[in-house]
This record gives sequence, C-alpha cells and structure tokens, in this order.
Amino acid sequence: MSQIEESNDFGSEIPEKLGSPEERIWPLKQEFTPEMLAEMESMLASKLNRVVATSLAGCIHCGMCSDACHYSVSIPEDKTLVPAYKADRFRKWYKSRYDWMGRIFPSFVGAQPLTSELAEEMFDKLFGGCTMCRRCTYNCPMGVDYGMMVRAARSMMQQVGRCPANLQETVDTHYNHGNNMAVPQDEFIETIEWIEEELQDEEGCENYTIPIDKKGAQYFLTLNPREPKYYPLTIQASAKVLNAAGVDFTISSRYWDLTNYALFNGNDADARLFSMWQAEDVKRLGCEYLLSGECGHGYRALRWELPNWLGGVPFKITSMMELMAKLIMENRIRLDKSVWKGHRFTYHDSCNIARSGGILEEPRIVINAAVDDFVEMEHNRERSFCCGGGGGALAMSEFSKRRIAAGKIKADEIRATGANVVLQSCHNCTDQLKEIVDHYHIEAKVMNLAELLSPALIL
Repeated sequence: MSQIEESNDFGSEIPEKLGSPEERIWPLKQEFTPEMLAEMESMLASKLNRVVATSLAGCIHCGMCSDACHYSVSIPEDKTLVPAYKADRFRKWYKSRYDWMGRIFPSFVGAQPLTSELAEEMFDKLFGGCTMCRRCTYNCPMGVDYGMMVRAARSMMQQVGRCPANLQETVDTHYNHGNNMAVPQDEFIETIEWIEEELQDEEGCENYTIPIDKKGAQYFLTLNPREPKYYPLTIQASAKVLNAAGVDFTISSRYWDLTNYALFNGNDADARLFSMWQAEDVKRLGCEYLLSGECGHGYRALRWELPNWLGGVPFKITSMMELMAKLIMENRIRLDKSVWKGHRFTYHDSCNIARSGGILEEPRIVINAAVDDFVEMEHNRERSFCCGGGGGALAMSEFSKRRIAAGKIKADEIRATGANVVLQSCHNCTDQLKEIVDHYHIEAKVMNLAELLSPALIL
C-alpha cells in the first residue's frame, strides 16, 4: 500500500479542506436584463487587449474560415454557424462603440448597439456554436484569433450571470472543493492506494508504487478528475509507464486536478486562482517539473496560460505526451508491438495540444514505437478538425444536439481510416469521440496513449 510522505499536512482522520475557504454559487440569469447589458458595456474596454481588438477590427469577411470550422462543415445548412457570422454577433457591438463609421453610418458597416436580442445571439453562438479550437484562425488571411475573441465575449456574459449552468457549476465545484468533481481528499487517497494495489498485482509490477506527496520528486503528476472518478485504469497505465522507465514522480493529495474550466467560461480571477493552487502545491513538494497528464485544455492551461496568469513560475512544465516520447527516444522503455497485432490505429490531435500547444510529433513517436498499423486522418496535426467536445462544450447540456452534429466531420475522417482504435490524449476528446463513434455507428475503441503503451511494455 502506498505510503503518504511526511510532507503531508493533514491528519489521517480529518481530510484537509481544499478549495476556497468560503463556498460560492455564482448567480445565473435566464435572460439578459437592461442592468446586465449596462454592466457589459462598462466592461468592454477592459476586454479589448491587442489580440482581441485587432481580431474584432480585422475581419474582411472573405469566407475562408467557413471551410475550417467543424460546425459549418458538419452542419452546412445552418449559415449562422460560419465563424465570421458568429464573431459578428460580438463585432457588431464593438463597431457601434469603436468604429467611427459604426457611430455615423452603423448600417453601412453592420454596427449595432448591444440589445438583449444581440446578447442572446452572442450567448447561443459563442457558447453553443464555438469550441474555441482556433482552426479557423489557421485559415484566416488576417490572423483573426477567434478563440481569444470568443473567450472575451464569454467572460463578459459570465460576469453578469449569463453562462451555461453546467459549465458554471463545474467551475464553482473546482472553486469550492479544489477539483472539479468534488472528490474528497480521503477518497482520492484511497483510490490512488487501490490503483497501486491493482498495479502491483500485474506480472512484473510487484515493486511499482504511486507515491503520494513525495517531497523532492522530479515530476509532479497531475490528473483529470474523470480519472479517479470514472477512469482509474488510465492512472494505472500512466503509473506503469513511469515506473517501468524509472521516473521519479509523485501525485499530490491536494491540488492534483489539472483542469481549468475557467479557461472556458472566461473568468480570469478563477483561472488565476486555480493555477495558483497548483503552482503553490508544486513548490510545497519541491518538484522540478509540473507534469500535465493527458488532457488537452489542462495542458494548455498549465503549460502556456499558468505562467502568464501568475507572472512566471520557478519550475518547469511538460506533459505526459512529451515525457513518453522522451522515454522512448532514450530507450528507457521497451515495447512489444505484437501485443497490438490485428488492430489498426488512428490518432486525433486535441486542439489545445496541437494547435494551441505545439505538440505534434511526440504522439506519433509514441504510437509508431508501439504499433505497426497506424493510419493518419485526412486532416491531422495542427490542421486536425476539432472533435466537437472542447471549449467546455461537454459541460453545456443545452447544446448537446448541436455538439454531436458538429462531430460528423471527425466521425467521417475516422471511418475513412478503417481504424478500430482511435487514440487521443485528452479526456474531453475521449468522451466526445466515444459519443460520436457510437452515434455514427463506427466500430472503434477510444484510448489514450498511456493505455496504448502499458500492455506493450517489456518488463
């Protein structure tokens, strides 16, 4: 059984209260009121950083974004899902305030004051019709960053209380409990200890451990709350790979949740707070690396946003995808490809890992080391279509039907490969891919990269 290191700060009988000292439920509204619109008007200037302002002003309505968006490609009959149209719900308001032509001849440039009707369109299209995947930005000749623009609009709507309920509840849960599924500390520790026992029952793994709160460990491994709650075998797979390679790692009993759904609802204060909790925990244990588990937005939030939100950190940040590739290239693990004989694999590039994270070849190093039959989808790497589950979409039940419909282009590309295993490195992608594979009647299993390596390890 795993031993909790002496660095732990809580007693064995009373779990530590994690999250914010005072619990909160963000007040939500069902429709926009004049008071809410006035508050949004007062916030607009503060949201117009250089990227957002140039993106609002720079669109030339060339239409090149329409072929890049999984919504408009999968649901071509709905022209309101074209990225330029969706962004124009925000842009109309911006032009009425900051475009001189918009103030003098508003109809000439499509300017429109913020009304409850326009705000409701923003809510529908920018929460329910965009995953902030940024694929449209790659097609845009003007470099319009739709992801940043949409997040700015979401931020203002959320601040006044207009946010999808389940998405806000996820953020509130993280705020109140220190992880977004309210997993109690003692339950989490018991789960990790049980996983360790299961790991040690595997042949050749009798001495493998999953250290909790080990001070001075090189890697501080973070997890998606779906793992201890619903997918514990993915933790077991990751731990097996790390142990086989002799990696010095630990999992915190406190702030182990790598997710940050405030990235999706636009609340910068919460996003910064969740990042601060994690950073302080890495410093508490004195680890060299903050190691992101296999999670798309979690990796982006840790690797690229956390240093910005906190003004820099005294440790390094990397991901399981990069570390597994490094272990393979350094010959620290050996793999038996025959384990996967008879299976054909394809790989889905998570938007926040590939397009917004820059991890393109590392997953392919891992896959090609473990299997012989790997087929790329037509669009891959930074050009990969979003699966439809990102941007908080899985937490917005009111838009579920549209989310599944928007996944059709990804389902079509999976089917075309003939693969019976779809690999990915993101738990939001896992859930969405499982749904669309089932919905579009594709005979394929969905797995992450640690699950690919674990059975193939030569111990």
